Amino acid sequence: MKPVPQFVVFHAPGPRWQRGVGAFEQEGLQAHVDHYRALLRSGKMVLGGPFLDQAGGGTMVAAPGVSGDELAAFAAGDPAIASGC
Repeated sequence: MKPVPQFVVFHAPGPRWQRGVGAFEQEGLQAHVDHYRALLRSGKMVLGGPFLDQAGGGTMVAAPGVSGDELAAFAAGDPAIASGC
């Protein structure tokens, strides 16, 4: 059986990220959560969440069979990317 690649998105704080403010208190973060929640509901994401250190950021793991191009396009549409969060 040929392995099916799985792709991962890594998030890092953007220019509008407020150091010292908790991840879930960042302006615009809820829109990011809602965006990826849609991917989860569609069955195209298997795991995701924040890093628990003070630096911020997080990761999302796509389901097997989701292409790198599809995941990259979805990630580019993340409202947190547009807002600079």
